[in-house]
Amino acid sequence: MKRLISATASEIAKMSREELKQSIKASEGRVVLSENVVLHPPLEANITYSEFSRAYGADLILLNGFDTENPVILGMYGENSLSQVTSTDKSEIIRELKRLVGLPIGVNLEPVDLTAQMAEDRITIASGRQATKETFQKANQLGFDFICLTGNPGVGVSNQAIVEAIKEARKSFTGLIIAGKMHGAGVCEPVVDQSVVHQMIAAGADVLLVPAIGTVPGVNEELLQAVIDDAHSQDVLVMSAIGTSQESAEPETIREIALRNKILGVDIQHIGDANMGIYGIENITVLSNAIRGKRHTAARLARSVNR
Repeated sequence: MKRLISATASEIAKMSREELKQSIKASEGRVVLSENVVLHPPLEANITYSEFSRAYGADLILLNGFDTENPVILGMYGENSLSQVTSTDKSEIIRELKRLVGLPIGVNLEPVDLTAQMAEDRITIASGRQATKETFQKANQLGFDFICLTGNPGVGVSNQAIVEAIKEARKSFTGLIIAGKMHGAGVCEPVVDQSVVHQMIAAGADVLLVPAIGTVPGVNEELLQAVIDDAHSQDVLVMSAIGTSQESAEPETIREIALRNKILGVDIQHIGDANMGIYGIENITVLSNAIRGKRHTAARLARSVNR
Protein backbone atom coordinates (compact mmCIF):
# COMPACT_ATOMS: atom_id res chain seq x y z
CA MET A 1 0.00 0.00 0.00
CA LYS A 2 1.35 3.41 -1.03
CA ARG A 3 1.60 5.94 1.79
CA LEU A 4 -1.00 8.69 1.64
CA ILE A 5 1.51 11.54 1.51
CA SER A 6 2.89 10.13 -1.77
CA ALA A 7 -0.31 8.79 -3.36
CA THR A 8 -1.90 10.23 -6.50
CA ALA A 9 -5.57 11.09 -6.84
CA SER A 10 -6.26 7.96 -8.89
CA GLU A 11 -4.54 5.76 -6.30
CA ILE A 12 -6.46 7.42 -3.45
CA ALA A 13 -9.78 6.96 -5.25
CA LYS A 14 -9.29 3.17 -5.30
CA MET A 15 -8.46 2.82 -1.60
CA SER A 16 -10.72 0.77 0.65
CA ARG A 17 -11.26 1.66 4.31
CA GLU A 18 -8.47 -0.70 5.36
CA GLU A 19 -6.12 0.55 2.65
CA LEU A 20 -6.72 4.21 3.57
CA LYS A 21 -5.94 3.43 7.21
CA GLN A 22 -2.75 1.61 6.25
CA SER A 23 -1.68 4.42 3.91
CA ILE A 24 -2.02 6.88 6.79
CA LYS A 25 -0.09 4.59 9.12
CA ALA A 26 2.67 4.16 6.52
CA SER A 27 3.05 7.95 6.31
CA GLU A 28 4.66 7.90 9.77
CA GLY A 29 3.05 10.91 11.40
CA ARG A 30 3.17 13.20 8.37
CA VAL A 31 -0.50 13.40 7.35
CA VAL A 32 -2.27 16.78 7.43
CA LEU A 33 -6.06 17.05 7.76
CA SER A 34 -7.80 20.36 7.11
CA GLU A 35 -11.27 21.03 8.48
CA ASN A 36 -13.55 23.36 6.49
CA VAL A 37 -16.83 25.04 7.43
CA VAL A 38 -19.01 24.46 4.38
CA LEU A 39 -21.24 27.51 4.94
CA HIS A 40 -18.47 30.11 5.13
CA PRO A 41 -18.48 32.24 1.95
CA PRO A 42 -15.38 31.37 -0.08
CA LEU A 43 -12.40 33.68 -0.39
CA GLU A 44 -12.91 33.65 -4.16
CA ALA A 45 -16.16 32.88 -5.95
CA ASN A 46 -16.60 29.30 -7.14
CA ILE A 47 -13.58 27.94 -5.24
CA THR A 48 -14.37 25.87 -2.15
CA TYR A 49 -12.31 25.98 1.03
CA SER A 50 -11.54 22.33 0.37
CA GLU A 51 -9.79 23.34 -2.84
CA PHE A 52 -7.88 26.08 -1.01
CA SER A 53 -6.88 23.58 1.69
CA ARG A 54 -5.64 21.10 -0.86
CA ALA A 55 -3.68 23.85 -2.60
CA TYR A 56 -1.94 24.71 0.68
CA GLY A 57 -0.94 21.15 1.60
CA ALA A 58 -3.81 19.13 3.08
CA ASP A 59 -3.95 15.34 2.58
CA LEU A 60 -7.42 14.82 4.07
CA ILE A 61 -10.46 17.12 4.04
CA LEU A 62 -13.04 17.21 6.84
CA LEU A 63 -16.30 19.08 6.28
CA ASN A 64 -17.83 20.89 9.26
CA GLY A 65 -21.43 22.11 9.41
CA PHE A 66 -22.42 19.84 6.51
CA ASP A 67 -26.07 18.77 6.63
CA THR A 68 -26.50 15.30 5.13
CA GLU A 69 -30.20 15.97 4.61
CA ASN A 70 -29.66 19.35 2.89
CA PRO A 71 -26.19 19.21 1.31
CA VAL A 72 -24.58 22.60 0.71
CA ILE A 73 -20.92 23.49 0.17
CA LEU A 74 -20.44 27.14 -0.67
CA GLY A 75 -18.19 27.56 -3.68
CA MET A 76 -19.87 24.72 -5.58
CA TYR A 77 -22.64 24.91 -8.17
CA GLY A 78 -22.32 28.69 -8.36
CA GLU A 79 -23.50 29.00 -4.74
CA ASN A 80 -21.15 31.44 -3.01
CA SER A 81 -23.48 32.72 -0.27
CA LEU A 82 -26.50 31.33 1.56
CA SER A 83 -28.77 33.61 -0.46
CA GLN A 84 -27.63 31.84 -3.65
CA VAL A 85 -28.40 28.31 -2.44
CA THR A 86 -30.97 26.52 -4.59
CA SER A 87 -32.92 23.30 -4.21
CA THR A 88 -31.20 21.56 -7.13
CA ASP A 89 -30.23 17.91 -6.77
CA LYS A 90 -26.94 17.61 -4.87
CA SER A 91 -26.71 13.83 -4.53
CA GLU A 92 -23.31 13.90 -6.29
CA ILE A 93 -21.87 16.84 -4.34
CA ILE A 94 -19.26 14.83 -2.41
CA ARG A 95 -18.16 12.76 -5.39
CA GLU A 96 -17.80 16.00 -7.36
CA LEU A 97 -15.75 17.57 -4.55
CA LYS A 98 -13.49 14.50 -4.48
CA ARG A 99 -13.01 14.90 -8.24
CA LEU A 100 -11.94 18.51 -7.70
CA VAL A 101 -9.47 17.88 -4.85
CA GLY A 102 -8.37 14.27 -5.42
CA LEU A 103 -8.31 13.57 -1.66
CA PRO A 104 -10.36 11.55 0.84
CA ILE A 105 -13.31 13.56 2.15
CA GLY A 106 -14.93 13.20 5.57
CA VAL A 107 -17.74 14.82 7.54
CA ASN A 108 -18.33 15.80 11.17
CA LEU A 109 -21.38 14.07 12.64
CA GLU A 110 -22.20 15.07 16.20
CA PRO A 111 -23.44 12.66 18.92
CA VAL A 112 -25.66 15.08 20.85
CA ASP A 113 -26.29 14.09 24.48
CA LEU A 114 -29.50 15.75 25.73
CA THR A 115 -28.81 14.50 29.26
CA ALA A 116 -25.30 15.96 29.51
CA GLN A 117 -24.52 18.58 32.16
CA MET A 118 -23.83 21.70 30.13
CA ALA A 119 -21.08 24.22 30.85
CA GLU A 120 -22.67 26.83 28.58
CA ASP A 121 -25.88 27.47 26.67
CA ARG A 122 -26.73 24.61 24.32
CA ILE A 123 -26.66 25.21 20.57
CA THR A 124 -29.20 23.17 18.60
CA ILE A 125 -28.06 21.74 15.27
CA ALA A 126 -30.01 20.23 12.37
CA SER A 127 -30.79 16.52 12.47
CA GLY A 128 -28.73 16.03 9.30
CA ARG A 129 -25.61 17.05 11.24
CA GLN A 130 -26.20 14.73 14.19
CA ALA A 131 -24.71 11.26 14.55
CA THR A 132 -27.56 8.81 13.91
CA LYS A 133 -28.16 5.62 11.97
CA GLU A 134 -29.85 7.71 9.28
CA THR A 135 -26.98 10.16 8.84
CA PHE A 136 -24.42 7.32 8.78
CA GLN A 137 -26.39 5.69 5.97
CA LYS A 138 -26.66 9.03 4.17
CA ALA A 139 -22.89 9.54 4.51
CA ASN A 140 -22.44 6.21 2.73
CA GLN A 141 -24.82 7.21 -0.05
CA LEU A 142 -23.09 10.56 -0.57
CA GLY A 143 -19.69 8.87 -0.88
CA PHE A 144 -17.80 10.06 2.21
CA ASP A 145 -14.55 8.22 2.91
CA PHE A 146 -14.64 8.83 6.66
CA ILE A 147 -16.75 10.33 9.41
CA CYS A 148 -15.60 12.22 12.50
CA LEU A 149 -17.71 11.73 15.62
CA THR A 150 -17.03 14.86 17.64
CA GLY A 151 -18.73 18.05 18.80
CA ASN A 152 -18.70 21.72 17.91
CA PRO A 153 -18.65 24.31 20.72
CA GLY A 154 -21.85 24.40 22.76
CA VAL A 155 -23.58 21.53 20.97
CA GLY A 156 -23.55 19.24 24.00
CA VAL A 157 -21.61 16.20 22.81
CA SER A 158 -20.39 13.88 25.57
CA ASN A 159 -17.72 11.21 25.48
CA GLN A 160 -20.26 8.53 26.36
CA ALA A 161 -22.50 9.61 23.50
CA ILE A 162 -19.50 9.30 21.19
CA VAL A 163 -18.94 5.71 22.39
CA GLU A 164 -22.54 4.77 21.56
CA ALA A 165 -22.31 6.52 18.19
CA ILE A 166 -19.20 4.52 17.28
CA LYS A 167 -21.12 1.29 17.85
CA GLU A 168 -23.94 2.38 15.56
CA ALA A 169 -21.56 3.79 12.95
CA ARG A 170 -19.65 0.54 12.78
CA LYS A 171 -22.92 -1.16 11.76
CA SER A 172 -24.11 1.52 9.33
CA PHE A 173 -21.04 3.19 7.78
CA THR A 174 -18.42 1.49 5.62
CA GLY A 175 -15.60 4.05 5.80
CA LEU A 176 -13.09 5.08 8.46
CA ILE A 177 -14.41 6.20 11.84
CA ILE A 178 -12.57 9.00 13.67
CA ALA A 179 -13.88 9.66 17.19
CA GLY A 180 -13.13 11.88 20.18
CA LYS A 181 -13.28 15.47 21.40
CA MET A 182 -11.18 18.48 20.40
CA HIS A 183 -12.52 20.55 23.32
CA GLY A 184 -15.42 20.44 25.78
CA ALA A 185 -18.18 20.84 23.16
CA GLY A 186 -20.19 22.58 25.89
CA VAL A 187 -20.21 19.65 28.36
CA CYS A 188 -18.89 19.55 31.95
CA GLU A 189 -16.52 16.57 31.74
CA PRO A 190 -12.83 15.87 31.05
CA VAL A 191 -12.08 16.24 27.36
CA VAL A 192 -9.73 13.24 27.49
CA ASP A 193 -10.66 10.36 29.81
CA GLN A 194 -8.51 7.26 29.51
CA SER A 195 -11.28 4.92 30.64
CA VAL A 196 -13.55 6.32 27.92
CA VAL A 197 -10.72 6.01 25.41
CA HIS A 198 -10.70 2.25 26.11
CA GLN A 199 -14.45 2.17 25.41
CA MET A 200 -14.03 4.08 22.13
CA ILE A 201 -11.38 1.62 20.98
CA ALA A 202 -13.51 -1.37 21.99
CA ALA A 203 -16.52 0.12 20.20
CA GLY A 204 -14.62 0.11 16.90
CA ALA A 205 -12.97 3.49 16.30
CA ASP A 206 -10.30 3.40 13.58
CA VAL A 207 -8.76 6.72 14.60
CA LEU A 208 -8.85 8.28 18.06
CA LEU A 209 -9.21 12.07 18.13
CA VAL A 210 -7.43 13.99 20.92
CA PRO A 211 -6.74 17.69 21.48
CA ALA A 212 -3.31 18.76 20.28
CA ILE A 213 -0.81 19.59 23.00
CA GLY A 214 -1.11 23.28 23.79
CA THR A 215 -4.79 23.63 22.83
CA VAL A 216 -6.82 22.46 25.86
CA PRO A 217 -5.79 23.31 29.45
CA GLY A 218 -4.72 20.28 31.46
CA VAL A 219 -4.26 17.98 28.47
CA ASN A 220 -0.56 17.40 28.92
CA GLU A 221 2.09 15.25 27.30
CA GLU A 222 1.97 12.53 29.96
CA LEU A 223 -1.79 12.03 29.47
CA LEU A 224 -1.62 12.04 25.68
CA GLN A 225 1.40 9.77 25.54
CA ALA A 226 -0.48 7.13 27.54
CA VAL A 227 -3.53 7.43 25.27
CA ILE A 228 -1.45 7.26 22.07
CA ASP A 229 0.54 4.26 23.25
CA ASP A 230 -2.66 2.48 24.27
CA ALA A 231 -4.29 3.16 20.90
CA HIS A 232 -1.26 2.09 18.86
CA SER A 233 -0.96 -1.15 20.83
CA GLN A 234 -4.44 -2.05 19.52
CA ASP A 235 -3.81 -0.94 15.91
CA VAL A 236 -5.84 2.24 16.34
CA LEU A 237 -4.45 5.45 14.86
CA VAL A 238 -4.46 8.84 16.61
CA MET A 239 -5.27 12.30 15.29
CA SER A 240 -4.33 15.43 17.25
CA ALA A 241 -6.63 18.40 16.67
CA ILE A 242 -6.11 22.15 16.72
CA GLY A 243 -9.78 22.94 17.20
CA THR A 244 -9.60 25.96 19.50
CA SER A 245 -9.13 28.71 16.88
CA GLN A 246 -5.36 28.55 17.43
CA GLU A 247 -5.15 27.48 13.80
CA SER A 248 -5.24 31.22 13.10
CA ALA A 249 -2.36 31.93 15.52
CA GLU A 250 1.15 33.04 14.60
CA PRO A 251 3.11 30.49 12.51
CA GLU A 252 5.54 29.97 15.40
CA THR A 253 2.67 28.64 17.51
CA ILE A 254 1.63 26.21 14.77
CA ARG A 255 5.20 24.91 14.41
CA GLU A 256 5.56 24.32 18.15
CA ILE A 257 2.23 22.49 18.40
CA ALA A 258 3.05 20.40 15.34
CA LEU A 259 6.47 19.24 16.51
CA ARG A 260 5.36 18.50 20.07
CA ASN A 261 2.52 16.31 18.80
CA LYS A 262 4.72 14.54 16.28
CA ILE A 263 7.16 13.65 19.08
CA LEU A 264 4.26 12.04 20.96
CA GLY A 265 3.53 9.85 17.95
CA VAL A 266 0.25 11.05 16.45
CA ASP A 267 -0.55 9.74 12.96
CA ILE A 268 -2.64 12.66 11.65
CA GLN A 269 -2.42 16.35 12.52
CA HIS A 270 -5.72 18.23 12.19
CA ILE A 271 -5.87 21.98 11.66
CA GLY A 272 -9.24 23.54 12.30
CA ASP A 273 -11.79 25.68 10.58
CA ALA A 274 -11.03 29.12 12.02
CA ASN A 275 -8.49 29.51 9.20
CA MET A 276 -10.88 31.49 7.03
CA GLY A 277 -8.61 34.00 5.36
CA ILE A 278 -5.28 33.80 3.60
CA TYR A 279 -3.21 34.12 6.79
CA GLY A 280 -4.92 31.17 8.43
CA ILE A 281 -4.89 29.03 5.31
CA GLU A 282 -1.15 29.57 5.02
CA ASN A 283 -0.84 27.87 8.41
CA ILE A 284 -1.77 24.60 6.69
CA THR A 285 1.52 24.92 4.81
CA VAL A 286 3.32 25.92 8.01
CA LEU A 287 2.04 22.76 9.70
CA SER A 288 2.97 20.64 6.69
CA ASN A 289 6.50 22.03 6.50
CA ALA A 290 7.02 21.44 10.22
CA ILE A 291 6.07 17.75 10.24
CA ARG A 292 7.36 16.63 6.82
CA GLY A 293 9.57 19.31 5.32
CA LYS A 294 9.30 21.38 2.16
CA ARG A 295 9.96 18.42 -0.16
CA HIS A 296 6.79 16.54 0.72
CA THR A 297 4.84 19.78 1.06
CA ALA A 298 5.83 20.91 -2.42
CA ALA A 299 4.97 17.49 -3.82
CA ARG A 300 1.46 17.65 -2.35
CA LEU A 301 0.95 21.18 -3.68
CA ALA A 302 2.20 20.28 -7.16
CA ARG A 303 0.71 16.81 -7.66
CA SER A 304 -2.10 17.12 -10.20
CA VAL A 305 -5.56 15.74 -9.44
CA ASN A 306 -5.42 14.25 -12.96
CA ARG A 307 -2.61 11.80 -12.08
